[in-house]
Formats: sequence, C-alpha cells, structure tokens
Amino acid sequence: MCTGKCSTFIGISLYPLAILSIICNIVLFFPDLKSTYAKLDADGLYRLTDEVKYMGGVIGGGILVLIPAIHIHSTGKKGCCANRCGMFLSILFAAIGVVGALYSIAVAAVGLINGPVCMTPNGSWGRPFINISESYLSDSKIWDWCRDPKNVVEFNIGLFSALLVAGCLELLLCGFQVINGLFGCICGTCNNKEGQ
Repeated sequence: MCTGKCSTFIGISLYPLAILSIICNIVLFFPDLKSTYAKLDADGLYRLTDEVKYMGGVIGGGILVLIPAIHIHSTGKKGCCANRCGMFLSILFAAIGVVGALYSIAVAAVGLINGPVCMTPNGSWGRPFINISESYLSDSKIWDWCRDPKNVVEFNIGLFSALLVAGCLELLLCGFQVINGLFGCICGTCNNKEGQ
C-alpha cells in the first residue's frame, strides 16, 4: 500500500473515533440523563466527576485528533497535499493527534480509577471509591454505595471505557501516521506514479 492511500485510510478511520470521543464526553455531563448534576448546587459545587470537566474526550480525543485527521486524509488525496511537504506536515499533525489521544487516555484512565461522584448512603456527595484498598471495578457488590444518580457507576465505567478504547485506537493510528509520513516524506506518496 502506498503512503498516500495509507494516509487516506488513517484519516478516514480517525473521524468516527474523534466523534465518538466528543459524544461520550458530552454525555458524561448528564448522568441519569438529567442536566441537574451539571448545575451548581447550594454549596456552589457541581455534582460531576472532575475528569468529565477536564474535557479529555472533547479536547484531546476530539478536537486535537479531528484537525489532524482532516489534514492526514487530504494528504492521501491526489493533487491535494499529496507531496513530500504534505507528508512532512502530516507527521506534525499526527504528533498533535498523539498528544490529544494521550490526554484523552490519561483523563479516562483517572476517571475509571477514581470512580464517579455520587450521593452515598449517609446522604453526602463525594467519591466513595477513591480511598478504598481494592478497585471498585472488580467488585460490583459495592456499586450500590452510589444512591444518586441512578446507575452512575455503570454509566461512568461504560463511557470512560469507550473514551479509553477510542483514545488507544487514535494513539495507534496517529503513531502509524508518523511512521507513514516519514516514509512518504522520504519516498513520496506514489500518487503521481499511478497517473503515469
């Protein structure tokens, strides 16, 4: 496969992952599918997990991957950046995508490890799983420590896991593009050879 076609494949593959990251991060603002948790309470606090507010999916896995995806995709098209200079620029854009994917992975991993913000059985709001000796992820019996929002543990695990998987795939694809861009920069995209 020539480096231009590989760039097209990588660029197209990054689009759904970036959109998935953005959607997952936005949905995380609405546990129990209600907006009340994203509003300030009487104490002046949001009842959201801190990692949701860091916007790892929107900024990291979303914007910082979507912009490079557009350039990487156009690098593979014949006549549009399909030259050595375009491939060199795709290396730089792919490096930005790597940074974005790493940010998304880090935020999602910390969100999974620390667990959600919820109301505990004693009526206080906090992160009940943050100071326990074993991981709450492997012991579903303690998930009922969270009374409100309903099913917030499953909600957070599902969406942060999706962000983690999307971030890992984005990291791999952008990493491949760095290598592909290097070969394209040295050898060319081979798009002009096809026309001859």
